[in-house]
Amino acid sequence: MIRNAQVVSFPVAALNYERAVGAVMEDLEAGRGGYVCVANVHMVMEAHDDPAFAEVVEGSRFTTSDGMPLVWMLRAQGLKEAERVYGPSLTLELCASAAREGLPIGLFGGTEQSLDDFRAVLGERYPDLDVVCAISPPFRPLMAEEDAQYTARLRESGARLIFVGIGCPRQERWMAEHTSRLPNAMLFGVGAAFDFHSGRVRQSPPILQRMGLEWAFRLVMEPRRLWKRYVIHNPRFVLLALWQLIRRRARSTASARKVQKTAS
Repeated sequence: MIRNAQVVSFPVAALNYERAVGAVMEDLEAGRGGYVCVANVHMVMEAHDDPAFAEVVEGSRFTTSDGMPLVWMLRAQGLKEAERVYGPSLTLELCASAAREGLPIGLFGGTEQSLDDFRAVLGERYPDLDVVCAISPPFRPLMAEEDAQYTARLRESGARLIFVGIGCPRQERWMAEHTSRLPNAMLFGVGAAFDFHSGRVRQSPPILQRMGLEWAFRLVMEPRRLWKRYVIHNPRFVLLALWQLIRRRARSTASARKVQKTAS
């Protein structure tokens, strides 16, 4: 059973890599498709600002805690088993499982070069992995004909796991819109995982990731693209998260007093 707790905008699952991969493989074995969101502070705040996007995230099979602030929020609400399930690492864990189980995968997102580089990395790590489809869509809204062609390619490829790396919130909306057209596949929004694993974008050192400071590293690396995401979203998330915990504590205290009063 997957336990969840609200983190400002939507429920987040208290998982680790083993349980996340196990849940996905169980669904695929049972013939169930769907999509998985990999949430960080940016996604939480996008959902807070756009209730329609919050509904998209809530429609997922489950939402993992990609960022440490989300893990801390889950643990603060009593879900001590919660661990970070980082999108790029989850991607590799799923690819390893797909290689063992003989499940074909598809890639959607990135540039042609980044996909070629990522496929080379996968080939070295998992020689038995079958990458049956790799699509680099244009960096603009797709025309209906293009969208239909890409969807048909993914469906006809037979891919059971499809990794979608076109950025938040675009990738989550795309998955929600296309999951019914790809009924035999599980879709994963993995952001920049293709670029991270192909070495095109540097990942934060592990110590900064554990401290919840990956955002600072990425801001230094890409200030022009990411400044708004971190400078505006992060302080707002802290305030909203604290307010959520304060309200939760107040409700718990009021409930305890009510029980005590009733008992006396």
